[in-house]
Amino acid sequence: MKKNLVIIPTYNEKENIEKMVRKVFSLPTSFELLIIDDNSPDGTAAIVKKLQTEFPKQLHLLQREGKLGLGTAYLSGFKWALAHGADLIFEMDCDFSHNPEDLERLYDACANQGADLAIGSRYIRGINVINWPLGRVLMSYAASVYVRLITGMKIMDTTAGFKCYRKEVLQTIDLDNIRLKGYGFQVEMKFTAWKHGFNLIEVPIIFTDRQEGSSKMSGGIFNEALWGILKMKIRSWFKKYPPLKTSA
Repeated sequence: MKKNLVIIPTYNEKENIEKMVRKVFSLPTSFELLIIDDNSPDGTAAIVKKLQTEFPKQLHLLQREGKLGLGTAYLSGFKWALAHGADLIFEMDCDFSHNPEDLERLYDACANQGADLAIGSRYIRGINVINWPLGRVLMSYAASVYVRLITGMKIMDTTAGFKCYRKEVLQTIDLDNIRLKGYGFQVEMKFTAWKHGFNLIEVPIIFTDRQEGSSKMSGGIFNEALWGILKMKIRSWFKKYPPLKTSA
């Protein structure tokens, strides 16, 4: 049976973390959870530790010393996942903007439909975003258009952060050479997988803005992604992408 690991970075998510954990573990498919907490001052990690007594084999916690960024959290999680034998590795937010029930659809795309990387897409069937201000919707959609123009990828939701990787993708990508650490990280991972020749499939989802807690998005994060993606594309002209790794 495949081992499915969902990675969720957290920072001040005490309002959401227990509900998220219980929801994921209630799904028909068996998932494990790795929570990566960046020393949340609101006690998020303490809630996870308490839940670990109830779910000792399914719930894992990686604590970091401070707020080190989304990209570095996922990179740490990916390395942990590979070291602990995960076959399908998922990433998602803790705030329910990503519907946990859609994990099943991402799983199906990688387990049964030939996807190496399944992407929960807000834009593959129009614009499916709920409760975002119009300005943020336009900024996000424009960012995806910009990324498609720069990179040549045919992905509609290039900045999506709700994804499932087959382990071979993460084994092939040089994780230590991923440069972007904010939201641009999501683009760089897709772009690198695409350059290696992996099959990227978009799965339509509905994205709902968080109901509790506060957003981590900022103008600085957006600017880092804007210029970082252009630099990423230029670097790719001088980079060799090794053959795909396959399971033994």
